[in-house]
Amino acid sequence: MLELSILGFLYEEPLHGYELKERIKALSGHVRPVSDGALYPAITRLVAAGLLDQHTEPGSGAAPRRILSLTDKGREDLLERLRRPKQAEITDQVRFNTLLAFLRHLADPREQATVLRRRQEFLRTPASFFYRDGRPVRAEEADDLFRQGMLRVARATGEAERAWLAEAIQRLEE
Repeated sequence: MLELSILGFLYEEPLHGYELKERIKALSGHVRPVSDGALYPAITRLVAAGLLDQHTEPGSGAAPRRILSLTDKGREDLLERLRRPKQAEITDQVRFNTLLAFLRHLADPREQATVLRRRQEFLRTPASFFYRDGRPVRAEEADDLFRQGMLRVARATGEAERAWLAEAIQRLEE
């Protein structure tokens, strides 16, 4: 998820590390905060792999700023990650939102629709936060007010997402 965010934001424009961190934080930081201890090693790995380029520019203060940009290899890598996301990027809501944030960079609407269909298929599988006798517990079956609330909100969110996915896929296939 972190590497996808880095590549996705740098696909749009070169950024220095702090700007990049702030954009990643705005996208998913409320759910999964990004630390310098995770971000900068990820940047180093992507530079070493030839996916990012970096150079320094004078900063507004005394210290120079390290500007990061995507290489051609990095652009291709991002597009491949968008075409063929990992299963966790389909099944995990935060990772899927990260994928959605950059899916527009795929030029082919059919490829975009293929990714959305994978999420749609995943959402068809009955699931719950709680299970009883090996089957998902529905909101009406939950034994307390708070679990009922969790399940009702999850059901409403799932219904809204499934409706949006159907509409989006239809538009992409027109």
